Amino acid sequence: MVKRRVETMEENRRKLIAAARKAFAEKGYAAASMDELTAEAGLTRGALYHNFGDKRGLLAAVVDQIDTEMALRAQEIGARAGDGWQGLLAEGAAYIEMALDPEVQRIVLLDGPAVLGDPSQWPSQSNCLQATRQAIERLIAQGVLKPVDAEAAARLLSGAALNAALWIAASDAPREVLPKAVEAFAALASGLLKPSA
Repeated sequence: MVKRRVETMEENRRKLIAAARKAFAEKGYAAASMDELTAEAGLTRGALYHNFGDKRGLLAAVVDQIDTEMALRAQEIGARAGDGWQGLLAEGAAYIEMALDPEVQRIVLLDGPAVLGDPSQWPSQSNCLQATRQAIERLIAQGVLKPVDAEAAARLLSGAALNAALWIAASDAPREVLPKAVEAFAALASGLLKPSA
């Protein structure tokens, strides 16, 4: 009985997140109607409030899901790039490039910060930061990067990628901004490289 109830709650959460993701992407957070959203999910407002507290809590869950997917996609791209250094650059560039995706742009980069506040404080960004810190620690240990503080370097690189993505999302010409942002990100990151002897 308890197991079935937990499964139902999880299913309701999934339905609400899927409906909200669609509504927020199509209409934006402010214009998305909670009544339409819950009807789309086949649930009541009570289910929404029980699972997420309010519309803002639902947005936080949607942002967390998309931002986590973005980080995983960027990590996969980074892993295919070859060595650790090229992987780190590719991962940052991939994250920046995802700002062209209309869903990412509207939900994560425009509505997310406006409603949820500073993205660097989001749990999904914290997870991404830790993965970047670990990659930097490995590269420092391998002698690829200068012996700088790994957390400071991770925060600065993550912040640069996030701010580049925010810039693209807010731009009137995102496709023109993208190559400039990626080039500048690579130039900034390259400052961490240990000079070859």
